[in-house]
Amino acid sequence: MASEKTKSLLSATLASGSSLVLLQLFSRIVTFVLNQALVRLVSPQVFGTTSIQFELLLSTILFLSREGVRNALLRAQSEQSSNHDARGPLVTNISLLPIFLGIPTALGSAILYLGSSSSSTSSQPHFHAAVAFYVLAALSELLSEPMYIRTQNELRFHVRVRAEGTAVMLKTITTFLVLVTTSEEWALVAFALGQTAYGLTMLVAFAVACRDNLDFRLRQVPVTIHDHTENMYFEPALFKLSVAMTGQSLIKHFLTEGDKFLVSRLSPLADQGGYAVAANYGSLVARIVFQPIEETARVFFSKTLASSSSSASEDKSPTSQTKEALQTASTVLLTLLLAFTHLLLLLITFAPPFLPLALSLALPRKYLATSAPAILGVYIYYIPAMAYNGVLEAFFASAASPADLRAQARWMLVFSAAFVAGAAALARGLGLGDAGLVWANVANLALRAGYAWAFVRRFFSARGVSVEWRRAVPPLPVLTSFAAAGAAVRVSARAHVGAPVNVLAQTGHVAVGVVGVLGCLVTCVLFERRSVMQLVDSLRKAR
Repeated sequence: MASEKTKSLLSATLASGSSLVLLQLFSRIVTFVLNQALVRLVSPQVFGTTSIQFELLLSTILFLSREGVRNALLRAQSEQSSNHDARGPLVTNISLLPIFLGIPTALGSAILYLGSSSSSTSSQPHFHAAVAFYVLAALSELLSEPMYIRTQNELRFHVRVRAEGTAVMLKTITTFLVLVTTSEEWALVAFALGQTAYGLTMLVAFAVACRDNLDFRLRQVPVTIHDHTENMYFEPALFKLSVAMTGQSLIKHFLTEGDKFLVSRLSPLADQGGYAVAANYGSLVARIVFQPIEETARVFFSKTLASSSSSASEDKSPTSQTKEALQTASTVLLTLLLAFTHLLLLLITFAPPFLPLALSLALPRKYLATSAPAILGVYIYYIPAMAYNGVLEAFFASAASPADLRAQARWMLVFSAAFVAGAAALARGLGLGDAGLVWANVANLALRAGYAWAFVRRFFSARGVSVEWRRAVPPLPVLTSFAAAGAAVRVSARAHVGAPVNVLAQTGHVAVGVVGVLGCLVTCVLFERRSVMQLVDSLRKAR
């Protein structure tokens, strides 16, 4: 049986995962409804500026300033966060780094963005004021980062759920109210004020949650090492890891947001609006389900693997307790990979034949002439790629040593070059336009996931943990059922070519799809129940 620590950790992270899924479901439904209204209230040019360029500016500031430190400090043991431990203040000092990094990063990113903006973008009304508000929003979020890290390491996940839920509501209300009470001239400012409300709400919510101790001053701490006392600012191992991860974040950010970089530079504003709409629709499921799964998996793997990694490095024969924790980690990973394999099968089987009908129902008419329909067609493959890559890189970030991170950084440089070359070839050379950028991202995610997958296999093999990787792939009857259903819905789609693109005219086509989905689900229940129950039982025993 797994250790008590692993049990409580898994229980906490599973509860966190469900809470974050509910949070994302709530926030994305609210955002989706808001976007449905916004795409009808504002022009594609405004929507492209805010959803591509301003969001890219915001994510650049936040990612480069906090991502490396955040991931590194997830490995800090919760007791290290206690002020009764000499290591606690050293860890707290590291949690202040995003603030110190954020100020120059925010100013530098804003100046670079303003200097490189095209005249068609910068000539929009109140453009510079909107950029200033987005920078303020980013700095507000960064000020809450030490408190965010403290609550995460203390497994107080409900604090984040409440903070983000409240922030999303206020962002939505603020944006909508400013848009409907002012002229379109203030559209950019409306989005900027909404984001500022989000950042300030996050800061206030975390400050209230940590009100018992808001002392986040940078201080020296005397630490005794081998009968010798030294004054330190940072816990050495975690600081070294934070530096390594922060340095890597620049490359990782470009790989993650590379399509937006290229779209913002190469495409006209109207097409940027179409790309933004497609991304919002296409990533809805990914953000509701996979983002929370990735984040909670990173917390669980970080806490579980940190101690086992150090044990394995010191002792080639890990204790039975360590092996139990590693086995639990492998079971969690297998469960997630199996779920994502079913998602991949479901999407590639049923999404392409029904995409035209879905687009006619969901997309506003003025966006049908943009790049949005073609991009959403590629998201069928992009969503599973994000899912696989997210959980595998969460494991890598949780277990990798600084040497592993440096090796990954070198490979990411190769992936970056491949992404740029592939994007140029697909978008311009083959005439795929913005959809080519998404295809290049799919290939980029596949390469990154493959690298992380190779690391995962080496990690467990080096520690003598046997993992049945084939359990991440459904059995042959299930694969056959999806193949048969895919053939049936494609024959049905060809039979309905020329029919009006609405539900009434394509009732028969929809009926074939419903029968196909039900058939696949029944096959999964019949042939995978035992395998799924074994995985679930393993998780229950760990809890």
